[in-house]
Amino acid sequence: MPTYDEIAQRLRTAYAGGAVPPLRDGLAVDDAAGAYAVQALNTAFWQDAGRRVVGRKIGLTAKAVQAQLGVSQPDFGVLFADMQVADGGMLEAARVLQPKVEAEVALVLGRGLNDPAATLEDVMAAVDYAVPALEIVDSRIADWKISFADTVADNGSSAFYVLGTERKKLAGLDLYTCGMAMTVNGEVVSLGAGAACLGHPLNAALWLVQTLAGFGDGLQAGDVILTGALGPMVALKAGDVVEAQVGGLGRCGFRMGMI
Repeated sequence: MPTYDEIAQRLRTAYAGGAVPPLRDGLAVDDAAGAYAVQALNTAFWQDAGRRVVGRKIGLTAKAVQAQLGVSQPDFGVLFADMQVADGGMLEAARVLQPKVEAEVALVLGRGLNDPAATLEDVMAAVDYAVPALEIVDSRIADWKISFADTVADNGSSAFYVLGTERKKLAGLDLYTCGMAMTVNGEVVSLGAGAACLGHPLNAALWLVQTLAGFGDGLQAGDVILTGALGPMVALKAGDVVEAQVGGLGRCGFRMGMI
C-alpha cells in the first residue's frame, strides 16, 4: 500500500505526465482524513518551491454532486497566486489535462478568520468585497473517475481561476437569488443562481472557515474564497471563449489558447 508521500508525488507527477488512475490503492473512497493529509503534503511541497497561497476554493457545494459522490459535505482546495488568469486573459491549453469551467461568486477578505465557532455575521464582517469568478477545474485522475478522496487529495480538482475586476461590497447585494449565465463561444451553456451554492455563497464561506479552524488553519486578510459553482460545469477545449455574468456582480471571462 503506498504511503501518503507516494500518493502526493504521484499526483504532482500527473500535472506534467498525464492523468493517473483513481487512488484506490492508497485511499478509500471516503477517507477524508487521508485525502486532506495528501493535499497538505503537496501544499507544503509547493510552498517550499516558492508558490504563494492566496486563498481557498470550495467544491461539492451542489446537493446533486454530493449525492453523486456519496458525501454530505463540501470539500476545499488551496489557491496559489500563479493559478489566477487575468480577466479577459488567455490560458494556454497545454497547461491543463481535462479542463472544465464553472461560474462562481468569489469573496475577498478584508481581515483574517480562524474560529471554529465563527458565525455568518463574522464572515460578512470579514468580507471586503465580492466579484464574479470562473473556476477552471481539472483532474489529475483519469477520465474524471473521482471519489471524494480522489478530488480532495488532488487539491479539490483545482487548476486556475478568473476574477472579475468590478468589486462590490456585500451591503445591498442579493447573493441568494442572483442569476448566473455562462457562455462558451457566445452560446449559453450553464445557468444557475446563488441559492445553488449550499443555499447561499456565504453559507459555503462559513463552512470553510469552521472546517479550516478544525484543522488548526485559517484565512488571512486579502485571501480569495471561491465559494462554489452556481450551475453545471462545462468541458473546455482549445480556442474556447468563456464569459460569466452574475446578477449584481457583473462579468468576467477568458479564452483558452490553441494547442
